[in-house]
Amino acid sequence: MTTKERAVESFCNGFLCSQAILSAHCEKYGMEKEIALKLGAGFGGGMGRTGSTCGAVTGAIAVIGLEEGATSVEDKVSKEKTYQAVRKFVARFEERYGSVICKELLGCNIGDPEGYEYARQKGLFENLCPKLVGGAVEILEEVLR
Repeated sequence: MTTKERAVESFCNGFLCSQAILSAHCEKYGMEKEIALKLGAGFGGGMGRTGSTCGAVTGAIAVIGLEEGATSVEDKVSKEKTYQAVRKFVARFEERYGSVICKELLGCNIGDPEGYEYARQKGLFENLCPKLVGGAVEILEEVLR
């Protein structure tokens, strides 16, 4: 099973988009799956269902940090590589989907009961969100190549 397939399956099984992406990548970085799931738990629904940055995006950015991130304050090279990779990821995600903002991607704010119900009735969690998760993993893999 590919990383993309694992992430989409995880999302479809009930985990948040951010959790799905982080947990699909955790083994590569020596992170326990439980830690990855906990780390991604606050980012769903555009960061705690605020409708802000999509959890698939924040999950992918966390993976970029695992791949490129600095572990000392003196490591300016890794810091810049991380920022460059994040900018590239965000630009490609926006190019493909038009935004990185959850409520813009969904066309509603799932932080509001009416918006959440709208998303549920329109099948956005079953149809659109898995595409965003899968697309985020594709873009992430391109950026990290």
